[in-house]
Amino acid sequence: MNLNAELVRKLTSRKFWTMVCGFITLLMTARGMNPGSIEQVVAIIMAGGAIIAYILAEAWTDAAYAPKEVL
Repeated sequence: MNLNAELVRKLTSRKFWTMVCGFITLLMTARGMNPGSIEQVVAIIMAGGAIIAYILAEAWTDAAYAPKEVL
């Protein structure tokens, strides 16, 4: 698969845009809170969680389409 096709596939992925929206929303929420508050820390952790969830979902999808080897 060439690089352009892979980039187009990623940019049209619903998982990708869900992760982007979740990340931006949580960072905007964290920015509007009192510095150092528990809510701000939780919002930042959840923003990181959105990225981790995306990475795991992509890995799971890639593993499902990978050719299976027989031992």
